[in-house]
Amino acid sequence: MPEYKAPLRDIRFVLNEMLDTEQHYVNLGADEASPDMVDAIIEEGAKFSEQVLAPLNRVGDTQGCQWNDGEVTTPDGFKEAYQQFVEGGWPSLAHNTELGGQGLPESLGLVLNEMVGSANWSWSMYPGLSHGAMNTIEAHGTDEQKQTYLTQLISGNWTGTMCLTEPHCGTDLGLLRTKAEPNDDGSYSVSGTKIFISAGEHDMAENIVHIVLARLPDAPEGTKGISLFIVPKFNVNDDGSVGDRNGVACGSLEHKMGIHGNSTCVMNFDGAKGYLIGPPNKGLNCMFTFMNTARLGTAIQGLCHAEVGFQGSLDYARERLQMRSLTGPKAPEKSADPIIVHPDVRRMLLTQKAFAEGGRALIYFAAQQVDIVKHAETDEEREKADALLSFLTPIAKAFLTEVGFESANLGLQCFGGHGFISEWGMEQNVRDSRISMLYEGTTGIQALDLLGRKVLMTQGESLKTFTKIVHKFCQAAEGDEAMAPYVGPLAKLNKEWGELTMKIGMSAMQNREEVGAASVDYLMYSGYIVLGYFWARSAQIAQQKLAEGTTEEAFYQAKLATANFYFARILPRTQTLATTMTSGADNLMALAAEDFAF
Repeated sequence: MPEYKAPLRDIRFVLNEMLDTEQHYVNLGADEASPDMVDAIIEEGAKFSEQVLAPLNRVGDTQGCQWNDGEVTTPDGFKEAYQQFVEGGWPSLAHNTELGGQGLPESLGLVLNEMVGSANWSWSMYPGLSHGAMNTIEAHGTDEQKQTYLTQLISGNWTGTMCLTEPHCGTDLGLLRTKAEPNDDGSYSVSGTKIFISAGEHDMAENIVHIVLARLPDAPEGTKGISLFIVPKFNVNDDGSVGDRNGVACGSLEHKMGIHGNSTCVMNFDGAKGYLIGPPNKGLNCMFTFMNTARLGTAIQGLCHAEVGFQGSLDYARERLQMRSLTGPKAPEKSADPIIVHPDVRRMLLTQKAFAEGGRALIYFAAQQVDIVKHAETDEEREKADALLSFLTPIAKAFLTEVGFESANLGLQCFGGHGFISEWGMEQNVRDSRISMLYEGTTGIQALDLLGRKVLMTQGESLKTFTKIVHKFCQAAEGDEAMAPYVGPLAKLNKEWGELTMKIGMSAMQNREEVGAASVDYLMYSGYIVLGYFWARSAQIAQQKLAEGTTEEAFYQAKLATANFYFARILPRTQTLATTMTSGADNLMALAAEDFAF
């Protein structure tokens, strides 16, 4: 198994040198998030991730979770690691102090999530799902619901889930059949079956709070008739203690390609007592609070698998001897050269490095917008950040998981045949990463959200929230010869982005299929430009540091080399995507459905 080491130097580069997190926290009035406090939290989070969670990663994969008559047992060490996590106060890091949280910014919590997820993604999903449940109850719950459930979730004593889809409906939640019948005491009796419920049943916490979508008896059809409910595994007594078992049980565990250490459950609700959260028939609106949190969390998964693939294959490439360099021996004292000397291995390593470090910058930037939405003083600041976050979220989720999977595969490829063998851990990284492009909405669903809802339905205003940032950056760098290799291509693409959007929009006015036909290519095109912006910023910082003189010359030279690689070999992928996204829907829709099979 590759030995995970938290990339602290690059984390600090993004936080301190690119995003000026210290000033960001001052602007928020987050006085408790001092540089020393932030650094101490990151250091301790790294130790926990490296020393406690990483050694359990393969254990979770090989043992998996065990189901026995509705009860689920997690792999060896998972429960004990969770208790350490709770005792360390990690679940409460970025939550309201009035409800038992530490009140630190959300962006700091996401740094921890990256390290925890890279060390052991399956384990990280248990507290990760709780985070979304907390945000949903905090945003839409009553004071009583917050005191009853949110305080326990924040402490980590209880965990949470999101129960959305059902066997017959997939992403189309308008088809769901789970019912909620009103009881005399103001509660509801919830009945139905939910599938693919991550962390739906386990032995790590004393109670599990399910956030469940269901229909009221008089609900209209479709998505307009969905309500949201809190359904605990164990009912809660008036004094807040855990009471009798509720009518909810795990019917089975899914047999999965990866993330074996996480319990992915079929959950059966049989007259389970639930409590309405938010207004009747507005459940999907409320659930978007949960889903948006989960989508950003899944974007982190893409980053995690890219980082793990990179770390593992880099160590291997430095040690594995095979063939001689085409320009002569680089290690003449050895029987062959290490494979890192070969250009194609460099291509694979640099691709992983570019996606991991670029993805980190994108996610941390998005996390700062989350902070602003929650804590900014003015409505104008909050609305601006919310619009930018809304635009970036589907890109972060879908693009980073796609390139995270690409990176995981390249990590395996660097090992050659050894990558296919389980003991090295690279094939697990590939299997674990594959789900990231599916849950919280597939790449296709995210692409429709981006192009259809976010961009075209706002007449391009959503797109401008980011293209203006890129334009200002390029304008400010005009005349700087060292930045010309980055600013020139970026400015050209930024202009083309708007032109292509308009072209697709005009075609869609004639045929709505054009939106679906262009959407995934459009999202990937957008993702490459977004990362191009962050790599251009990285190059600018590196140039400045090298010009000033630094004791970390190797670090900044590596930043410049990776930026050059990205602009020369990754960003040009946009050229193909520009062609395919505007090729029209006819080449996809011409073949009749019945003619696909012969």
